[in-house]
Amino acid sequence: MSRIAYFGPQGTFTEQAARRLAPGEELLPAETIPAALAAVRAGEADAACVPIENSVEGAVTATLDSLSDAEPLVAVAEVLLPVHFSVLTRPGTTEIRTVASHPHALAQVRHWVEANLPGAHPVATSSTAAAAVAVDAGEFDAAVTAPVAVEHYPLAVLATEVADVRDAKTRFLLVRPPGELPSPTGADRTSIVAAATNRTGALAELLTELAVRGINLTKLDARPTRNNFGEYRFFIDFEGHVTEPRIGDALAALRRRCRNVRFLGSHPRADGGATEVEPGAANEDFTDAIDWVESVRKGAQA
Repeated sequence: MSRIAYFGPQGTFTEQAARRLAPGEELLPAETIPAALAAVRAGEADAACVPIENSVEGAVTATLDSLSDAEPLVAVAEVLLPVHFSVLTRPGTTEIRTVASHPHALAQVRHWVEANLPGAHPVATSSTAAAAVAVDAGEFDAAVTAPVAVEHYPLAVLATEVADVRDAKTRFLLVRPPGELPSPTGADRTSIVAAATNRTGALAELLTELAVRGINLTKLDARPTRNNFGEYRFFIDFEGHVTEPRIGDALAALRRRCRNVRFLGSHPRADGGATEVEPGAANEDFTDAIDWVESVRKGAQA
């Protein structure tokens, strides 16, 4: 049985994602995202489940920063979860003055809280489940949590299916130390983090390397390097698998142009949509082109 660390404590959306990504495996809650990834790097867990982006609040910066620092980890699977919250209180609560949750969760129910709990003060916690723990301890009056939290804490359900954006989703990754990668499926995602030279047009040049090969960009985020003011590293997701000739060709070009490139994984996309390739940008086109150059070099044809 594998040990899967996840952003806990018990009762978070990440626990739900971990159950989907690693059914039947031993789940180890960690207090923070960096702690979950550190458990894998220290050999205390075989893999970790962490959130990477939300359709309302965008990238989870703690995950981005933790993946770009320390020993490399690579994503081998992902899952998309719809995000609807429950609001939990201690049994018998009649007045709600404070509502606690993770900042991303509070942002996704802000309008609901204003309409249904007027005057309640939002309070940020390290996770949605940590908010439930705090409410159970009497620190706050209500917690905005994942629905699964009520299974772990002796709290009453004040409301369910709470969300300002009804079709909000969060994407979660299963990451592990570098090793054998998942096989290509034709509907894959490759992720990297690249530190480009700080000069005019540097980012445009990186994106051009993808565009000229017909590779579809799916996500782009910038985070400071924390070394010098104004220096950034770019987290880039795009369709395709590292084993494909066109993806390998693009990665080689990015490696030449950047001060540093870290590979963050190639794995099946959760949406399952097949990758659409423009004419002249299919893997066969790249293979044929390479074969033609080799024949020219050998004098077999011109």
